[in-house]
Amino acid sequence: MEVALTPLELARRARTLYPDREALVDGPLRLTYAHFFERCDRWSAALQRLGVTAGDRVAYIAPNTHSQLESFYAVPQIGAVLVPINYRLSPGEFEYIITHSGATVVCAHEDYLECVDDIRPRLPGVRHFVALEGAREGWLDYETLLSGAPSSFERAPIEEGDLLTINYTSGTTSRPKGVMITHRNAYVNVVGSLLHIPMWMADRYLWTLPMFHANGWTFVWSVTAVGATHVCLRKVDPGRVFEAIDAESVSIFCAAPTVLIGVAGAPAEVRARARRGLRVVTAGAPPAAATIERIEGELGWTITHVYGLTETAPFITVCESRPEHGTLSGADRAVIKARQGVELITSGDLRVVDEEGRDVPRDGSTVGEIIVRGNVVMKGYYRDPEATATAIRGGYFHSGDAAVVHPDGYVDIRDRLKDVIISGGENISSVEVEGVLLRHPSVQETAVVGLPDAKWGEAPHAFVVLKPGSAAAPEELRAFTRDRLAHFKCPHSFTFVTELPKTATGKIQKFVLRGRRSAIAAQ
Repeated sequence: MEVALTPLELARRARTLYPDREALVDGPLRLTYAHFFERCDRWSAALQRLGVTAGDRVAYIAPNTHSQLESFYAVPQIGAVLVPINYRLSPGEFEYIITHSGATVVCAHEDYLECVDDIRPRLPGVRHFVALEGAREGWLDYETLLSGAPSSFERAPIEEGDLLTINYTSGTTSRPKGVMITHRNAYVNVVGSLLHIPMWMADRYLWTLPMFHANGWTFVWSVTAVGATHVCLRKVDPGRVFEAIDAESVSIFCAAPTVLIGVAGAPAEVRARARRGLRVVTAGAPPAAATIERIEGELGWTITHVYGLTETAPFITVCESRPEHGTLSGADRAVIKARQGVELITSGDLRVVDEEGRDVPRDGSTVGEIIVRGNVVMKGYYRDPEATATAIRGGYFHSGDAAVVHPDGYVDIRDRLKDVIISGGENISSVEVEGVLLRHPSVQETAVVGLPDAKWGEAPHAFVVLKPGSAAAPEELRAFTRDRLAHFKCPHSFTFVTELPKTATGKIQKFVLRGRRSAIAAQ
């Protein structure tokens, strides 16, 4: 009588209960659940006609569109593995991820067709290139393939330990790592999300969060599970967010702190007209308490802060509200809401431990590393057993995030054990940025750290030692990196120094550089 735990089971339920309810809004396009799932089935059949079989990887490069959402159902229900790629990456990173994942089909939005064409000669393993919109020579047209396919397909048997998606993250190394998320991982995270962030069929969810980002924090399936409506937003800026909220009666959305900062900084007349009562889920980087206080106080919205990683499917903590929080001032309550909180009912055993593996005391000051084990932890890194063994050891996944535990059990991240910069919800590898800067003929040494940024939460800042007799202006170095990296990874500012602080063994002391933030701000 056991049935595999998979988001496809949630889709089965939605097909049965909500066929006539509005499933999706994408500009002028509106689909009921019956129509939405018919399209998913036709795309499954079309993929099988293209030769896609169970276990094959299908890569997508697209913003938040109806076709991107359809991929989260059409690809896995034939047993294939979805590879949703961050569309903000550089062509070289697209090439690496497509090749490393072994994708045999690449589906891309029209904004990225030229970029993929440029690297196509270096993608010999890809059998088919599909344009989701704006098809041109050399590309198959998504809608043509879909409309010409039957509405039935050969459904693959699914085990809950099977791969559902491979989500690439470039958080800590110069090469992205493929996080293997299983059907069970995603299903359990959906259930946990809905327990702590309740939704129901009358909700209208706005897609400000990229669907590629940890599978849209699994809201690609959570919204469907309760028969709510997906409202697609292809490009995010505060004006578009407020317009969509008003036009589509949005009741809930997820956003990285940088989006919340933009929303809080929107013109007063725009904020004054905003609908009240929205629920907002934020994660990706610790949100500023001041931002939370401003949004809840001025807009009348309720913010829930969650924490997780792509490797944990993604949520493992939620800053749940407690009755005693209601007696606090708005400012004090915002301080608590900025913490990562407590483990979800479904996320498993979460601990903060010292270097000896002992739990740190609940004193709000002793720093340790967040580790977790449970049903949301990834199967491992795709084709990278060494990285998997490093991350999962002693029966726990090691996050690399340094945190304290308060007396009430709430976890509060204070720093990252690894030098990852989280800017606008995106992970940036300082090693990767440094590697590019070191290719500049005038750069002798460099260290990149994250410093506070009013818009992005934090942004890359480069400390640079120039070679003797050489010269380089910040504008030159910035242009150099922008030619070789995704733009969000490039340093926002530079400080030229004669030497970098180092340990006796020659390692750069980045904590010393981060401590210079006040001097930099005064420049």
